[in-house]
Amino acid sequence: MDGDVRTWMDEGTERLLGALGTLDDSDLRAPSRLPGWSRAHVVSHLHFNAEALRRLADWARTGVENPMYPSAQRRDAEIEEGAGLPPAELRALVRSSAAALARELDDLSDDAWRREVRTRQGAAIPATRLPWMRAVEVAVHAVDLDAGIEFADLPEGLVETLARETLDARLKQGHSPALAAWLTGRSATAPELGPWL
Repeated sequence: MDGDVRTWMDEGTERLLGALGTLDDSDLRAPSRLPGWSRAHVVSHLHFNAEALRRLADWARTGVENPMYPSAQRRDAEIEEGAGLPPAELRALVRSSAAALARELDDLSDDAWRREVRTRQGAAIPATRLPWMRAVEVAVHAVDLDAGIEFADLPEGLVETLARETLDARLKQGHSPALAAWLTGRSATAPELGPWL
């Protein structure tokens, strides 16, 4: 596992929890930067994402398939249910699941780190990608909380890696012409990229 990535994950978790600590309970019910989601939805998603990644860590550890989510519908329902929890309970859950994920990643053997698991989208990845997946979640959603954190506040290496990976994904989706026009200054309008990541 890349040391920088694990640092991004751990420091990103602390950054996120610090931002969460600046919000009072009524702030959690206010809109986030994500369309249709309150800040509580973002926090709920982060909790259930940690639980999903713990399932993949278990898969890597045991070799027994353990998907991130039983279904897309269940994932969405969990987020909605979590967003409605009392704020103190939601805060405790996101802290405890983040700590549990970190412990379980620490306990993976060399063999487990090499084992392949599957993302929610069905892509086969080595378990070594799990810390990166979590680092991205805590970084991007810290910005989405709209609690004073911007992309400029995130580690430069993380932002550059995320930008490259996101660009690669968008190019594979067929956005090359529109992105090329915008990035070279031939279009003043950023292309419509579809759903947020």
